[in-house]
Amino acid sequence: MRFWDSSALVPLVVEEPSSPACRRLYRSDPGVMVWVLTRVEMISAVQRRNREGELRGPAADSCRRVDRLAARWQEMVELGPARDRAERLLAAHPLRAADAMQLAAALVLWDERPKGRPFVTLDSALATAARAEGFEVIVPAA
Repeated sequence: MRFWDSSALVPLVVEEPSSPACRRLYRSDPGVMVWVLTRVEMISAVQRRNREGELRGPAADSCRRVDRLAARWQEMVELGPARDRAERLLAAHPLRAADAMQLAAALVLWDERPKGRPFVTLDSALATAARAEGFEVIVPAA
């Protein structure tokens, strides 16, 4: 099972240059763990692309793909511990709040023992922070 940041999941529901690599990685191990607000981040990304005219087809189609994907993943839902950990991460790494929550969720999920645990992201700042915290970072490449 891998922890997936929303940046690496969005290409599974919206066609992007990284979509083929993300699909290959997903097919190799469809066990996906996410932060409880990942679905909201994904819908936000879909709707933003729709507003900017970058979406192929109706936004509703991409949102249905989010629904199908979400039905198969597991969510880390412990808000308090993740929030507390995220606040500490923000002091240690140049992350945005949502990215700190993603990384904190993965750390809480694995009881602060990230060594050898896979963390999938396309976000370079988040990848750097996850590596520094001890995760095995996977950046799907084309």
